[in-house]
Amino acid sequence: MPAGLHNDRVVSRFRSSLVALALLSASTLLAGCSGDDDPGADGSSGPSTSASATESSLPVPDGVELTTAGSQLAVDDTATVAYEVRQGVVGVLEIKVSRLEKTTFKKSFVGWELDPGQKKASPYFVRATITNVGETDLGDRRPPLYIVDGTNTLVESTTFASAFTPCEPGSFPKAFPTGASAKVCLVFLSPNKGELTAVSFRPSQDFDPITWSGELQKAKKPKPDKPGKGGKGGQNGSADAEPTASPS
Repeated sequence: MPAGLHNDRVVSRFRSSLVALALLSASTLLAGCSGDDDPGADGSSGPSTSASATESSLPVPDGVELTTAGSQLAVDDTATVAYEVRQGVVGVLEIKVSRLEKTTFKKSFVGWELDPGQKKASPYFVRATITNVGETDLGDRRPPLYIVDGTNTLVESTTFASAFTPCEPGSFPKAFPTGASAKVCLVFLSPNKGELTAVSFRPSQDFDPITWSGELQKAKKPKPDKPGKGGKGGQNGSADAEPTASPS
């Protein structure tokens, strides 16, 4: 990613009308998706996009030093960030983005049904190690990360109605208290064959994003499910691809 590209074209506001993709299965109803998963909702999964407080003004534990807004990092670098999970509730995380992977539907989505429009998306995996250094238990929440495509569009991670073994878990464990650390894998579907140019932490509309960039790796071929594990790994499952937010 050319230096300064994302910061020179900061998304000034999110569109009120968002475009959604969905991976559908004829045998399984969509599940695991609600308005609570969208940025700005008060539910357990998504980061808040409320502009009621800037990151620099959020309370963090003594000794925690936040990474400067607008920092451009490389894969394997660590950032310390704070964000409003919902009004009055703050999450503080150390995030190390460790691997960016480009995959294909043929390779990683065996058994998933896609319509022609969905096949035009480009699938990516982002792997990270995240540690809770704040005072809020962030159990079951999704990491507050997006990808940025070649048109400077923010794309949210995809949630699945059943296990997706090529890339999981996509959220924190049920309990994720102070000091807990987890390795996560996030799935992103970038519309219209969009490129992954960076991973972005951008908790609110007016926040100068912290980004990670690096070389794309090939996704590893998923291991076959063990006998008796029917429905795992995306077989006959369904996924709900989260909305994308575009610059105005």
